[in-house]
Amino acid sequence: MRTAALFALLAGSASAFSSKSQSNVYKTSLDSSKADLEAFATACNPVVNYYDPLRLADQKFFDDDTDGSQTIGFLRHAEIKHGRVAMAAFVGYVLQSNGFHFPWAIDFAGNSFPFEGLSPPEQWDALSSAAKYQIIIFIGFLEHFGESTGTHYMKGGVPGKYENFSDHPEYGIPHPIPLNLFDPFGWTAKVSAEKKEKGLVAEVNNGRLAMIGIMGCLAEQSTEGAVPLLKGLLKHYDGEVMAPF
Repeated sequence: MRTAALFALLAGSASAFSSKSQSNVYKTSLDSSKADLEAFATACNPVVNYYDPLRLADQKFFDDDTDGSQTIGFLRHAEIKHGRVAMAAFVGYVLQSNGFHFPWAIDFAGNSFPFEGLSPPEQWDALSSAAKYQIIIFIGFLEHFGESTGTHYMKGGVPGKYENFSDHPEYGIPHPIPLNLFDPFGWTAKVSAEKKEKGLVAEVNNGRLAMIGIMGCLAEQSTEGAVPLLKGLLKHYDGEVMAPF
C-alpha cells in the first residue's frame, strides 16, 4: 500500500506540474524552428523556460538539414514519443507492482500471467520467448506504420502525430484493427485548437515526469539506495533491465 500511495503521489504531481501553462494558444505543433521550440519551453514551464545546455537545438544531425528544422523535428518527436512510452510504462509498473494482471490465460495450456511474488522486470523475464517476440514484433509494426505514413515529422509534418489506421487502407494491414491508436473513440474531433495546444503542453510535462519516474524505479531495483525516496519500497532485481532476453 505504501508503494501504491507513493506512485499515486508522483502521478498526481505530474498534473500539478503541467498546470503551470498559460491560457493563450501556443504555436507548438507546426513549426520545427528554434523560436517555436523556445516558445514551447516557456509554455511547458515558465519558471525554467528554455534550457538546452548541450545546445542540441543548434546542431544539424543530418547532411541535408540546411536550416536545422529536421534536427529540431527529430528531437521534438523523440521527446513526445519517449514521454508517451514512459507514461504507459509507469502506469503499467504501478499496476503490475500491485498484482493487477490480465485475467485470461497466457497460452493454450491455460497458464495465467506470471505475477505472483514477482516485480515488473521479473514478470517480463517469466514470459516465454514466443510471447516476447509477439510484443516486440507488434511494436515494430507500430514504429514502421508511424514512420512510413503521413507527412514525416522531419519533412514538415507535426512532431508526435500518429496517423489513423483507417485512413490508410493502401497499407494492406493483414489483421483487422477496429480502432485507431491515437484517438480510438474519436474524442478529439470536436476539441478546440486551444485545448489541443494545452493538451500537448500537459502531455509533454507528464511525459517528462514519467520518464524520471520509470527510470527511477528501475534504478532503485537495480541498485538499492540509488533513489532514496524509493529505498525499501521496491524489490531488488538482479537482472539487466535493458535486456529484452
